[in-house]
Amino acid sequence: MSNTQPHLLLGFDFGTRQIGVAVGQTLTREARPLCNLKARDGIPQWEQIEALVREWQPGALVVGLPLNMDGTASAMSARAQKFANRLHGRFGLPVHTHDERLTTFAAKGERRQQGNFARNFREDPVDALAASLLLQGWLEAQP
Repeated sequence: MSNTQPHLLLGFDFGTRQIGVAVGQTLTREARPLCNLKARDGIPQWEQIEALVREWQPGALVVGLPLNMDGTASAMSARAQKFANRLHGRFGLPVHTHDERLTTFAAKGERRQQGNFARNFREDPVDALAASLLLQGWLEAQP
């Protein structure tokens, strides 16, 4: 990526029932939540992702890698990596993975600070917010 122009990125918080999506850019190094997509056993409605890629025209994609607290891969890490590989195969864009440990926990904390004390976040999901946190983390890790 060149530093002379801003590059848009889409970030994905992979889940088996929902996939959070965020948008960010390299110029400001900021990310924000975009939307939550339904998934069925980790399989998204690819047309929805295609529409987002067409609309935002990102230069790259970032997928959260849910590692164990000790940094080792988990079963969900393998599924998230498979999702990342499929994104690359379908859209031909560079796909980066980024450690997403505790992003969902942090997103729920932010929602609680905003006054949402829901016990389960199915009605008001935090996946897009978690996606923005992982994308923000990826942006901050770039030189």
